Amino acid sequence: MQYTHLGRTGLKVSRLCLGTMNFGPHTSEEDAHAIMDRAHEHGINFIDTANVYGFKLGEGITERIIGRWFAKGGGRREKTVIATKVYGKMGDWPNESRLSALHIRRACEDSLKRLQTDHIDLYQMHHIDRNTPWEEIWQAMEQLVREGKVIYVGSSNFTGWNIAQANELAKRRNFMGLVSEQCLYNLFNRTVELEILPACESYGLGVMNWSPLASGQLAGALKKAAEGRRSEPGVMEKIEKNRSKIEKYEAFCQEIGERPADVALAWLLANPVVTAPIIGPRTLTQLDASLRALEIELSAGNMKTLDEIAPGPGGPAPEAFAW
Repeated sequence: MQYTHLGRTGLKVSRLCLGTMNFGPHTSEEDAHAIMDRAHEHGINFIDTANVYGFKLGEGITERIIGRWFAKGGGRREKTVIATKVYGKMGDWPNESRLSALHIRRACEDSLKRLQTDHIDLYQMHHIDRNTPWEEIWQAMEQLVREGKVIYVGSSNFTGWNIAQANELAKRRNFMGLVSEQCLYNLFNRTVELEILPACESYGLGVMNWSPLASGQLAGALKKAAEGRRSEPGVMEKIEKNRSKIEKYEAFCQEIGERPADVALAWLLANPVVTAPIIGPRTLTQLDASLRALEIELSAGNMKTLDEIAPGPGGPAPEAFAW
């Protein structure tokens, strides 16, 4: 396994982050525990979750699955950098969502109980809350850090402006601020190259990207469809919309003799701003297969071809759209 620092911090994390959104809804607890054990065997020490995962209001199903895995002992918790999130709706009452100081504190305490741990390594705001001032958010986060319940704070689905605003205000409070951003980024979704990635690079944020395979579009979607495998209607619509790009992409992967999913991850890993793509395996086989991406070195010519197949916005803003 390869390791890197999470942004400007001294924390070392694996170049692949294990995403757990499937744990509960699509992967049984037994299989989820086996996947996490195998991840450790591969050297993956970075696991990402969220209090809303499991998607039954207020139940925190996925965090509970991880908590029971930690409770098995054997160094599982000590070897893991655990990242979870706050923002989503956890109940029907007014203060059971978003980023008020009250909800942040309660949500953190609840996540700690479900995860069966005394601290969260990376506590991420799942979305920007435009109705809560940063002074209130940072006050709540600072208190959790002082109490040792949170080590680092990160964001998810922020804009470049949100990152700048948050970290400038944190700086005034002599607080470390955001150390990471989790965003949608893959070969078919490159909007973050305009402002979010430049902001992360400037402020020293690590980048974990979700949906690295574009909901399966970059995982051999056409071949799987031909083999009779079904997909969700929304995903099928995306596949049809991008069919021409997908055909070119899969032909390229066949030409270089690599699986489409591995090439998609290798393309992300080649970006120096990216810390760790978030992989979300449903099975041990899928987890094992993802390790191949770490061994693929895409040449400058390969990168140019991929850029031609799925062009980005043209670089960072404003050069991407202005003279």
